[in-house]
Amino acid sequence: MQSVQIVLSLVAVATVVATFADRVSVPAPSLLVVAGILVGLLPVAERIHVTPEVVSLVVLPPLLYAAGEELSWRELKNLWRPVALLAVGLVLVSAAAVGYVTTLLTPMPLSVGFVLGAVLASTDPVAVTALGRRLSLPPRLQTLVQAESLFNDATSLILFRIAVAAAVAGGVAGWSGVAADFLLLAGGGALVGVLMAAVISFVRRRTEDPVLESVIALLTPYVTFVLAENVHASGVTAVIVTGVILGVRAHRLTNSGIRLQLTAVYGTLIFILESVVFSLIGIQLPGQIEELAGQPWIPAALVIAVVLVVVRVAWMFPLSAVQQWRGGGRIRPAWQVPAVVSWAGARGVVPLAAALSIPATLPHRPLLMVLTTSVIVISLVVQGFTLAPLVRLSGLAVAPDNTEYSSAKAHLSDVALTYIDELADLEAASPVALRRVRRSLEAQNELEQAPDELADAYGQLRRDVLAVQTAEVARLHGSGKISEETRRRLQLHLDRQDQRYLT
Repeated sequence: MQSVQIVLSLVAVATVVATFADRVSVPAPSLLVVAGILVGLLPVAERIHVTPEVVSLVVLPPLLYAAGEELSWRELKNLWRPVALLAVGLVLVSAAAVGYVTTLLTPMPLSVGFVLGAVLASTDPVAVTALGRRLSLPPRLQTLVQAESLFNDATSLILFRIAVAAAVAGGVAGWSGVAADFLLLAGGGALVGVLMAAVISFVRRRTEDPVLESVIALLTPYVTFVLAENVHASGVTAVIVTGVILGVRAHRLTNSGIRLQLTAVYGTLIFILESVVFSLIGIQLPGQIEELAGQPWIPAALVIAVVLVVVRVAWMFPLSAVQQWRGGGRIRPAWQVPAVVSWAGARGVVPLAAALSIPATLPHRPLLMVLTTSVIVISLVVQGFTLAPLVRLSGLAVAPDNTEYSSAKAHLSDVALTYIDELADLEAASPVALRRVRRSLEAQNELEQAPDELADAYGQLRRDVLAVQTAEVARLHGSGKISEETRRRLQLHLDRQDQRYLT
């Protein structure tokens, strides 16, 4: 009962913090971590013990799945090279740098230091997505940051599992063994993700019950994660792949009512999970510090946090210069994009999940936990509070493209009117119903006005028109004429209209 009360209290506190964060334009995760530290200093925090299963099994799968669904597949296909270099190359370099520095600053051997490096090497999709929601970055840049944070988590956690196995065995695994394990975990996870996406697509295309759809959507990340882990593949990779595939196919799998319901259900779930987990990151730190019995850790935590940023900057700026040179850019590359991408590399939930799963028998585990949590807190607070000002200073922030949105809406109206004309020419519908649909399409306040009585023919015809518009949205997006953000806004607009004409 105390655990339930604590979770409810954290959600209540998080709601207040999120409201305050909106007013002061500060990312909620950063304030939640600070609030968690303050709560951790209270006596009640002594009763809060987070098990690895709570984060890695209960919290992590739906957060990764939701982040994968938000990813733009079209942009990802255009950015796969830089994403791969960041998600694999930068993770390996960061893990090696942190592992080496850790051995210089702490009594940890290299094998244990490399475990810490693997834990902290990746950015966090939950934190990055939450931090990036209010930044209004260009679509390609937003996709780059989110895709990197998703796929480098898979790399980092696979590397972590290999590093832990080597550390427990008392040595460092050979490169051939590491490569083989990496391919097995990553390849197996990707395969499970593809198979699960196919199965879920098959089931959801034949399900029209909103309750069943909600249950299936909620269970999908958990079942995918457990299935992948049971076959000794990467559950994180499987969940990410499933989320990306189903996110692309979402508009084909369900109707408008279910899409709106799933948006509300998943939005609520993600808010609760993010609220609890970011608060728990802060709450864990005071108790972990007490377990060290006065061992010096602050200099090491600060240096490791700086090393992660320096390595990221040293990787990003040359990569950006090469990309610009290959694209025929200026001789002197711009600093804005690599600076923002470098500073957007916040750590968060995934490193916490990995750290909590470190075996109790591993030497220096308390110090590992403190360093991990400290670096996460430093990252979320320092980078979280300063990322938005950096984006504004860089001039990369873009206002919502209302022109594109308005133009696309006008185009959809034209498509609908053309469809009505075709039906009238073919005498394929009631003339009265056709006239009513035309008047409703031409009315400027159609969204605000809903007739008290709608004939069945009119309602069905109106929904057929919306189906044509939905198909046109998919065509415009597929041909690259509208962005992912515009597609989502238009689809929501059409889904809301569709619900008004259900018989």
